[in-house]
Amino acid sequence: MNEYLNCNLCPRNCGVNRYEGKGYCGAGAEAVTAKTFLHKWEEPCISYKNGAGTVFFSGCCLHCVYCQNNTISSKMYGSEKNISELSDLFLEIQDKGADNIELVTPSHFTPSIVKALEKVKHRLSIPVIFNTGGYEKVSTLKMMDGYIDVYMPDIKYFSSNVSQRYSNAPDYFTHASEAVKEMTRQAGNLKYNSEGGLLKGTLIRHLVLPNQRHDSMSIMKWISENLDPEKVLVSIMNQYTPFDFIPEKYGEIKRKVTKMEYNSVVRYARSLDIDGFTQQNSSASEFYVPDF
Repeated sequence: MNEYLNCNLCPRNCGVNRYEGKGYCGAGAEAVTAKTFLHKWEEPCISYKNGAGTVFFSGCCLHCVYCQNNTISSKMYGSEKNISELSDLFLEIQDKGADNIELVTPSHFTPSIVKALEKVKHRLSIPVIFNTGGYEKVSTLKMMDGYIDVYMPDIKYFSSNVSQRYSNAPDYFTHASEAVKEMTRQAGNLKYNSEGGLLKGTLIRHLVLPNQRHDSMSIMKWISENLDPEKVLVSIMNQYTPFDFIPEKYGEIKRKVTKMEYNSVVRYARSLDIDGFTQQNSSASEFYVPDF
């Protein structure tokens, strides 16, 4: 696939020939999956019956210093899958009764995923979800047009200073905001089945970080002013966990988010009439981190 020869799939634009080396994301030209299982702890409209059919892809273009999936995002744990193996995996997930097929951090393998979905999309009766960190190029997302039913992006940061510090991406919000607009264009209005499962639309996730509640509020304000509520749900997450691997120089995030910090963001979102989901304090636990 030509896209891997001089890879510019993500905003890093590293230009690496991934047939011969690794991109900023850590990946070569073959898709790598780390874990596939029925995930029962996603938002209620995603894991509403048997669980989301999650496929965790290894590698990531962000490498956030606090990433709970550090084992696969930075260390490339997993096994390679060719196009046929990916296609078969999608069908196996459906056969297990999954509520959907949830592709987790898949962007750097977009060309491979498109080829795999081309082979089996006509045989899938459940939605395909694109779960991403939000640091996307619109041109790459357009490759997925017609293959994705539900987009589930993060909007992690508003401030370029914050995104620079924790993800080495000062242009994060510039790209994430345009990416989300493209996602809502593709996925259209929110649509549910009779069991409350999300069939179409965009579910934006935001993880509240320690000391960054005002940055979170800026994101909520942008969502309320720029996105159609008929097309978007927002999940305000309270699951930030300060893992031991976080370097000491980031001491300000080596603690959990306080109730005051989280609740202030939720109250502000409600004041803007943003619809979606919240989490309990107990969600900030290593218990909910997949074992890779």
